[in-house]
Amino acid sequence: MTDSKTAGMSSSRSYLVNALYQWIVDNNCTPYVLVDAFASDVEVPQDYVKDGQIVLNIAPTAISDLLINTTSLTFNARFGGIPMDIYAPMSALLGIYARENGQGMMLSLIHISEPTRRYAISYAVLCLKK
Repeated sequence: MTDSKTAGMSSSRSYLVNALYQWIVDNNCTPYVLVDAFASDVEVPQDYVKDGQIVLNIAPTAISDLLINTTSLTFNARFGGIPMDIYAPMSALLGIYARENGQGMMLSLIHISEPTRRYAISYAVLCLKK
């Protein structure tokens, strides 16, 4: 059953990522994002991909032109001295955390479809690290 007040709402994923980014930076830590490097439309340096994933340092001192919006995370960074534009759709972000202490959030989506339900349900699984 869909509540009419939430039916038209956008995904909260980008808002969580943006809030955690700000929180990590405000606490003088280094924000890292974990990205599914093989997800559709992801543009990352393949030389740094390990087991289908890449960890990217998105600290203000490490990158430029960071944009976190409802559809993607984009920025420019240097890899081995070569500048590169990075693009990761929100659906490819697996987590954001502080390098120094692991504080942050891992994100994954589980889609559940029940025959008795009118609509499919998506649950966000949030794993918080102490």
